[in-house]
Amino acid sequence: MIGLGALLVLMGAVWTLQGLGFIGGSFMSDNTTWAIIGPIVVIVGLALAVWAARRKT
Repeated sequence: MIGLGALLVLMGAVWTLQGLGFIGGSFMSDNTTWAIIGPIVVIVGLALAVWAARRKT
């Protein structure tokens, strides 16, 4: 579950950067929708990783 959380954080970061136009070459580039969805996915990933880490100990 920690790995899944980390993957979501990475994916959300990429989506955010694409939505803000820092990473080009995709239909997501310069699209405000992905600049909003990305940070939400990052937060969900962080929450999942923290929850899994606390549950494990």
